[in-house]
Amino acid sequence: MNKSWLAPLLIACFFGGVARPLAAQVLDGKTLVEAELVANTEGIVPGQTFYVGLRLRMAPGWHTYWQYSGDAGIPTTIAWELPEGFGAGPIEWPMPTAKLEPGDIEVYGYSGEVLLLVAIQPPPDLVVGSEVTIRGNASWLVCEAICIPGNAELSITLPVISTAPKSQNAEFDFWQRRVPSADPPPFSIQWEQSAKGLSGRVLSDATLNSVRFFPLPVENQPVGHPSVTEEGGESIIRVDAVAPLRGVVAAEVGGEERAWLVVADADDAMAASSQGFPPLWQALLYGFLGGIILNLMPCVLPVISLKVFGFIRQAGADPRRIFLHGAAFSGGIFLWFLGLGAVIVALKASGSEVTWAFQFQNPAFILTIAAIVFVFALNLCGVFEMTLPGKAVGTMSDLSGQEGYSGSFFQGVFATLLATPCTGPFLGTALGFAFSQPSAVVMAMFGSIALGMASPYLLLSARSEWMKFLPKPGAWMEKLKQFMAFPLFATLLWLLSILGGQKGIDGILWASAFFLCLGLSVWIYGAFCTPVSSVRTRAIAIVLALLIAVGGGWFFIGGGFANAASPSASTNTKSGIQWESFSQARLDELLAAGTPVFVDFTADWCITCKFNERTAINVPAVRALINEMGIVPIKADWTNSNPEITATLKRFGRVGVPFYVIYPAGRADDPITLPEILTESMVLDALKKAR
Repeated sequence: MNKSWLAPLLIACFFGGVARPLAAQVLDGKTLVEAELVANTEGIVPGQTFYVGLRLRMAPGWHTYWQYSGDAGIPTTIAWELPEGFGAGPIEWPMPTAKLEPGDIEVYGYSGEVLLLVAIQPPPDLVVGSEVTIRGNASWLVCEAICIPGNAELSITLPVISTAPKSQNAEFDFWQRRVPSADPPPFSIQWEQSAKGLSGRVLSDATLNSVRFFPLPVENQPVGHPSVTEEGGESIIRVDAVAPLRGVVAAEVGGEERAWLVVADADDAMAASSQGFPPLWQALLYGFLGGIILNLMPCVLPVISLKVFGFIRQAGADPRRIFLHGAAFSGGIFLWFLGLGAVIVALKASGSEVTWAFQFQNPAFILTIAAIVFVFALNLCGVFEMTLPGKAVGTMSDLSGQEGYSGSFFQGVFATLLATPCTGPFLGTALGFAFSQPSAVVMAMFGSIALGMASPYLLLSARSEWMKFLPKPGAWMEKLKQFMAFPLFATLLWLLSILGGQKGIDGILWASAFFLCLGLSVWIYGAFCTPVSSVRTRAIAIVLALLIAVGGGWFFIGGGFANAASPSASTNTKSGIQWESFSQARLDELLAAGTPVFVDFTADWCITCKFNERTAINVPAVRALINEMGIVPIKADWTNSNPEITATLKRFGRVGVPFYVIYPAGRADDPITLPEILTESMVLDALKKAR
């Protein structure tokens, strides 16, 4: 029975009372929990830290919860009311016990009795001979067959003394020894990451008995039930999770129960991973080569063509200026990739789920990029030009070089922005490596990709004499400029198709209405904000253009687009493969029955996914073999963010799509993974292995 729904009752069901040293939670005349504040000292010495403990005594069969409660439950909390100048540290939690409840629900908590320790720091100016009262409002959840929230206002009064007596407090000593230590443990753990999760081999010269592992995941970090088995005289920890994962390892050492805080970090887990991640130098090389290949991708080609056009236009310029333009363009590439890397590092540090091209799962991001592409295309068609007021022309002419470098810089940013969804197929292995690594490695990985993408432009701008092989500037350049608008319009159609997958046909219609307003706005600007226009005409045109653009955004985007519902998640087609929608529960059900399964991890914004689908998956021979073998096809559609799909990808060490997994009949623990770019024969061969 999942008890997490009881969280609001901790507020709604509090029973009050006056401050008292001992409180009891009673149900039908039976005492479930006795709560009391106790101290490890007979008095408070000014400026000297001491400990106060919340002692909870539970009735037989009942339990409260640890700081990570597991699949259900709520940890105990203490809200302190301290005198002025006093400070309280966090609860120091003794090691818990694991309890498996009906429904395969595992929880971590305490039965019988527990002492939760808190360090109290008094101020140095206390008056000896006075008394200090420390109050705390303790809240807990106690469970047996049912769960009942409890609360008590507790207090303890201690005198202020000049010197603390040197007496031992056996109770505090016992519980403090059970608090996990942050010191290095007397053993090492060799962690490995695989598709099945984390496994850690405990290596120790000392004798360890009763080894246990209690996970301490960050918020929203998926984690399964840990297990510890003995293999060849060594303890093996297994848990369905992705590194890094914090936890507590408890063991009996020399007849005493001890516990240590450990981290299954990315360095150890990935170094020994069975996923076949390459060495760092090889991963950086993959990133560099992938960055070079990005220049040929359809996502990048329209903007790259614009930059090549810029090189042609400047063929007769000073070689130094040509190099500076190339360097500025490269700087834009580096800014985007390193900035995105910094975002990834920040998200990893906060414990958020991180995946490659995650921004393309956000309809607002897609809409913004589509609007930028649309305006760029209208500019190339000559609908508007960016002009300056007459008096500013002379002033700005001296700064035209700097302004041009700024333009090259932002073209580099824009080129990489459009390149993001194309990186998965070519950078999958390198990115899978980087996303599991420390921050410095992540930034190095993104830097190598940026260097690869920027290298052709740096080389071309450095060897400006190669410009002589390019056509001479002339009237044809205006025609070429207009022609280059059409690849951008094609990119706009692709972005709208992604919006269709996220917001349905209504979303496309509302977005198109906004683009109509945006197009009218830039036309008004281009038609009436010319160098010969009067100041009054320009002012009216700018205000009118802004009103139309902002008003269209408010009405069509803030209203219709924002409220457009996602299309129904039907994955079946009349003439193609009859896909089922992905869910972990359905996949587990099929695998438990010994049914072969083909899982296609895909997204509407993934061009490679669509190419594979049309040329290698949804083809007659593959469809026939799937039907003949009784394989169940499942489509894991990642167009919109889906935590369940994200977690499954991470279990395989992947951070993006496309990705393909075939589970052979009766061999769920031995899945077949396919490469990112497929051929029909590859798919057929893999399916035949699943017989």
